[in-house]
Parts: sequence; C-alpha cells; structure tokens
Amino acid sequence: MSENIQVLGREGTLTTQNKVLRNTYALLGLTLIPTVIGAFIGMSMNFGFAALHPFMFAIGAMAVMYGMFAAISANRNSSLGVVLLLGLTFLLGLLLGPILQHALHLRNGAQIVGLAAGGTGIIFLTLAGIATTTKKDFSFMGKFLLIGIILLIVASLANIFLQIPAMTLALSAVGVILFSGFILYDVSRIVNGGETNYIMATLGLYLSIYNLFTSLLHLLMGLMGSND
Repeated sequence: MSENIQVLGREGTLTTQNKVLRNTYALLGLTLIPTVIGAFIGMSMNFGFAALHPFMFAIGAMAVMYGMFAAISANRNSSLGVVLLLGLTFLLGLLLGPILQHALHLRNGAQIVGLAAGGTGIIFLTLAGIATTTKKDFSFMGKFLLIGIILLIVASLANIFLQIPAMTLALSAVGVILFSGFILYDVSRIVNGGETNYIMATLGLYLSIYNLFTSLLHLLMGLMGSND
C-alpha cells in the first residue's frame, strides 16, 4: 500500500512539473509578441537622454524593472501577474531600441542581429534540452550565478564611466556564459520541482534569454561590426 502511495505521489509530482514546464514555454512564447512590438517602437524613439546621461538612465531603468519584478511576484498566482509580465516584456522590448538602432546602422548590422537571435535560440534549445532530458539538478550553480550577476552589474555600471572597449567585449563574453548558465539553472529548477509557479518560471527564463541575446549582440558588434 505504501509503495503504491509513493508511486502515485511521484507520478503526481511529475505531472505537476510537466504542467509547469508546458505553461512556462507557452507563456514564454507569448512574451515574444510584446517584446517584438516594443523593439519596433523603441527603434523609432529618440534615446537622447540615455546617451547624455547613461548612468542615470541605467539606474532609473533598473529601479523600474525591479519594481515590476516585485509587482509580478506579488501577483504570481493571479491573471494580473501575466498582464504585468507582458507589460514588463514590452518595456524591455523598448529598451532594445538603442542597441538595435546602433546595430542596424552598421554595414553588416542585419547579419549581426540575425546571428545574435539565432545563436540565442540555439543556446536556449540546447541547454533546455540538456536540463529536461538528463533531469540533472543544477541548483548548485545558484550561488555562483548570483555572485556573477552582481559582479557583472557593478562592472557594467563602472564601464559606463570608463568606456574601455576591451572591457565591454569581456563583459559581453562573461554575460553570454553567465546567462547561458542561468538558462540551465532555470529549466533545471522547473524540471526538478524547485519552481512550481509558471509565471515566475517564465520571468526567470525570459530574463536569462533576453540578457543572453543582448550580451551576444554586444559581443558580435564588437567583433564583427563595420561601418564601411
């Protein structure tokens, strides 16, 4: 009897985890719509203030984003959480405006953006596949990733003043590695029951993919960008 209960319990847990994973991927796909709309609008906007006051703009944007994160977390169990998440992805799409404007003004800008998007997709599918099929617990990476993201944010804010091209490239490369690790960590948490709320799971994965794309785009612009 106890063995049957344990088997049913495991099956119930697996069903719940699979449901969270399916809902997460469905909502993740939905977030691409407001992101793309926001990006198109952002490319036609004037970000002169951001160019003149990059540090203030970065701090202000981070404050707004973390406020949105808190609001989504507070409404994680309601449909309002989904609405707030889609609103956040629209704002993040707008913030892609400056980097996309810069990239597409390069001679091979469209190719670079395409490579960044394609590379992001390949990395995501590969790492998500590894985490899903192996079901290995990558939760041990959590502390290292947290320390890494803090150091990356501090170094990125410092480089706003320093403006060192080599440092920009290095930070972009570190970002690619770091956010790839976050994808592995995020999917692993869902598969192994560490995250049971699909809205929060989607938020974590979306941010990892978004930052992977921007890091990869910055890296490719630094390595391949040409104005000729």
